[in-house]
Amino acid sequence: MVTPGAIASCGEPIVIQSGPRGDLADRSSRMLAALVQQFIERGEPVSSLWLAEHGGFGCSSATVRQVMARLEDRGYVHQPHTSAGRVPTDQGYRVYVDLLLDSRNSTTVEPGIEARLRQAGTVSDVLSNVSHELSRVSHHLSFAMMPAADETLTHIEFVPLDGAKILVVVETDTEVAHKVIELGEAVKASELTQGANYLNAELAGLPLWQVRTTIVEQLRHERMLYNELLSRALRLASSTLEGMVPANHVFLEGAGFLLDDVSDDEASVSFDRLRDLLMMIEHKDQLVRLLTEYIDGRGLTVVIGGEHVSPEMKDFSLVMSTYVDGSRTGGVGVIGPRRMRYSHAISAVDQISGAVSRVLFEQGSPRPTSHDRRQQDGGR
Repeated sequence: MVTPGAIASCGEPIVIQSGPRGDLADRSSRMLAALVQQFIERGEPVSSLWLAEHGGFGCSSATVRQVMARLEDRGYVHQPHTSAGRVPTDQGYRVYVDLLLDSRNSTTVEPGIEARLRQAGTVSDVLSNVSHELSRVSHHLSFAMMPAADETLTHIEFVPLDGAKILVVVETDTEVAHKVIELGEAVKASELTQGANYLNAELAGLPLWQVRTTIVEQLRHERMLYNELLSRALRLASSTLEGMVPANHVFLEGAGFLLDDVSDDEASVSFDRLRDLLMMIEHKDQLVRLLTEYIDGRGLTVVIGGEHVSPEMKDFSLVMSTYVDGSRTGGVGVIGPRRMRYSHAISAVDQISGAVSRVLFEQGSPRPTSHDRRQQDGGR
């Protein structure tokens, strides 16, 4: 039975603070939380009769039906079929998750996990282990992001050399990189200048990792390739930046867990959305950009289904927490179905992010070395 004022989760009750939640009365919030918890546990629509008999609210099934009808009118739950019980919407999940976040207590990571992280020799090794440990305890796709490098782009220049060779000069606030590239055809100096001017106007002042991510993303859009001048400038810049910044500064583990939640049921992950997410994981640059936007909010972040800007993530929820590496910030987290065990995921992510901060602080956490960059996702 679900005790009033508490949600049974992972063997331990999480006490919900009293008081209304948004436009919901206290009783409505608790009934909604009980419905969400039961749906997460069983994966089946929850009936008003079940809530009346097992929810411990001390009211009749008729009263529960009235509350459920109001919740449905407000968009917190819906009925897959007329005769079925109700399932939570993303808005209903949000109320439930916010109650969990308000009620959570500080916990510590398993000593064994933190001890294994301390055995890692480099920042890359620590974060590689983090993605493994987090996937193991959460049973979700897990990620650990390197802190973004501090370098920012100041200027790009394309200099024509003999024949079809081009000297690409990339200046940042900390270094100047040169690379000679064979284009295979002669190009007018004026066209090279135009291409460089465009990139400088659009990208100067941005962090170097963001410059590379933006360029790679634009090259993937076919609509950009009709402009030969722009396409050439993007390719030249991309080739040079590959040696200056990590291609994919995110460690991933546990993609196989995504298959556990695929079905044709509307409350589950669709095959099309799973394919879209797997393609994002394969290319990584798009995923890096998405996760980096969430890192801008320090602390714990939970994004549910339709709250995502990216259409590839609409069937998924993300639980993420930042860690601090000196003055820089990275992130660790999990991606799973909207029907994930949020209390367990939040606890695991929160604990491990704290452990990462402690381990990197005690190790002195130097800047990522060339070894670190080679070790980043796919380079292990």
